[in-house]
Amino acid sequence: METIRVSNAVKSFKGQKVLNHLDISFSSGKIYGIVGYNGSGKTVLLKCICGFLTLDEGEITILEKKLKKDMDMIQDAGVIIEEPAFLKEYSGKKNLEFLYSVRNRPNPNLIAKILQTVGLDAKSTKKVKHYSLGMKQRLAIAQAIMEDPQLLLLDEPMNGLDRKGVAEIRELLLDLKEHDKTIVLVSHSQEDIRVLCDEIYEIDGGKLVKPNSLPPK
Repeated sequence: METIRVSNAVKSFKGQKVLNHLDISFSSGKIYGIVGYNGSGKTVLLKCICGFLTLDEGEITILEKKLKKDMDMIQDAGVIIEEPAFLKEYSGKKNLEFLYSVRNRPNPNLIAKILQTVGLDAKSTKKVKHYSLGMKQRLAIAQAIMEDPQLLLLDEPMNGLDRKGVAEIRELLLDLKEHDKTIVLVSHSQEDIRVLCDEIYEIDGGKLVKPNSLPPK
């Protein structure tokens, strides 16, 4: 099932087109890789899909609803774009509990399970300000998946993870794909793209071009 469609997307900053009449679509049960040089428009594309930025031209349809018409921001989605704004004086568990309770009834058992899923100690009282980069990234992934969203938009989700952490998160993403999620992954790691992605798109100058030549799985 098609879950996201971007049609004729144009986004400019100071007269320069970062997205240049770009068309792309994503379906459930697949992991999509978005690759390209810095400044090519990858993160801008994700921000437009999320509703953080508004297109100058074109439209975005998400789960049959038009962004900025039927809804202001993406719904039923877990997102990692740049560093999440965690409450650094609280533990990772407390952070997730606060965020989860915004739209849900408190569920400490679920939060503990999600933390364990991403390799964090659910019993730890360590404050987020003392987390390593890898621990913060695991917490960001926990935040993205804790409400069981249909869509995952992940910008460099392996950032800061050691080899063991990368292997664990790859396994998690592949499992989520099997549960019919739509996963869009921006990564500079060709290995992550090769191992995880069913389809690969390259953005250059705001346009889709022929995908990078990557080794087969």
